[in-house]
Amino acid sequence: MTEHEHDQYAEERPALNRPDRSESGADQGRQQAAQDNGAQVSTGSETAGIPDAAIPELVIISGMSGAGRSTAAKCLEDLGWFVVDNLPPALIPTMVELGARSQGNVARIAVVVDVRGRRFFDNLRESLADLEAKNVTRRIVFLESSDEALVRRFESVRRPHPLQGDGRIVDGIAAERELLRELRGDADLVIDTSSLNVHELRAKMDAQFAGEEEPELRATVMSFGFKYGLPVDADLVADMRFLPNPHWVPELRPYTGLNEEVAAYVFNQPGAKEFLDRYAELLRLIAAGYRREGKRYVTIAIGCTGGKHRSVAMSEKLAARLAAEGVETVVVHRDMGRE
Repeated sequence: MTEHEHDQYAEERPALNRPDRSESGADQGRQQAAQDNGAQVSTGSETAGIPDAAIPELVIISGMSGAGRSTAAKCLEDLGWFVVDNLPPALIPTMVELGARSQGNVARIAVVVDVRGRRFFDNLRESLADLEAKNVTRRIVFLESSDEALVRRFESVRRPHPLQGDGRIVDGIAAERELLRELRGDADLVIDTSSLNVHELRAKMDAQFAGEEEPELRATVMSFGFKYGLPVDADLVADMRFLPNPHWVPELRPYTGLNEEVAAYVFNQPGAKEFLDRYAELLRLIAAGYRREGKRYVTIAIGCTGGKHRSVAMSEKLAARLAAEGVETVVVHRDMGRE
């Protein structure tokens, strides 16, 4: 199919959830085709003749080239999703409608969208607005990685970055980051693959999508050390450096925040328990807002100097609070043991 044919197909795709209107000959033809396939026809709030309940679940996978989009897509495919790679964004609503007309055979669709689509990528914003207006539930998974990791990966396979042109790999990466900046901000789930291997990335995808029943909100509480840099996939960041550092207590220095004595030291300091109480209360407010906005994943980063004592102890306590309130919570200690 040529690019012109792609554009024509996008322009002629049937509309979803179109309000009541007089039927043109084309509309009647689409409805007759739906009836021939055993679908129920309606011109109300349903998807062009398909009941709302038949609209498939949609996940859009995007992110930096070399960050693991193909691995993430393959993982969903192994979980039973219908995966379409490099689909022009203008055709996403059409793909959703075709899935809706499959009589339940295509209940979950994953679409990989990236800069290989070139000018088609400019249509993504319009397609997302189209899906939202027609009450199609969609989630965006964004694969992120550091410049250093991306350069290393492209050099290892001896392939150019799709946007570098006559420049360097870093030029292509910079151009792609700018192009994807707005999409990253809209993502429901951001996964930083800088330090992940293929198996670890698959484990993260499995943890998010393998469950039969998804919880209302999933939280990752991550301890980290500021001296190693901020986690790029963090939604919220809290700084524990206002508390005295157990590193300067000789008998506590060898241990981590998982040690009971270290945790007791941290929470006996002025402000520690008060911070935990108030931050947990703040997170309840934020979580309620995330649920209303349809955001299902949140990464809460808790930092201290080295990511060994204060941030670890606070992360464990905070995760326990969230779990007790019904939030499915995973604790990750990014920098513990790194010193």
